[in-house]
Amino acid sequence: MRNAKVRRPMIRTDKNIVYHELIGLQVEVVSHLNPSLIGVKGAVVDETMNTLRIADVNRRKIVTVMKSGGIFAFTIPESGTKVYIDGSQIVGRPEDRLKKLARR
Repeated sequence: MRNAKVRRPMIRTDKNIVYHELIGLQVEVVSHLNPSLIGVKGAVVDETMNTLRIADVNRRKIVTVMKSGGIFAFTIPESGTKVYIDGSQIVGRPEDRLKKLARR
């Protein structure tokens, strides 16, 4: 096993969060084309190509939010930093975000 490289997990930062798994992160909808979704906050419980499903702590239900048309504030658990992301940056299948990183 000569020349074997040890791969270290990439730590989430404000610069690379769009390439990471979003499920489990705390999020708040800061702005959205659908005004009724503004203020939705909680944990991301599922993600599809075009939507985030958020377990809303205030409404006590799971809310489906379109990624496009929204601005989201994700909290990075390792640092507590809030990162604001335009939903258009995360549109697409979650597994494809990692492929984009590999092409950089």
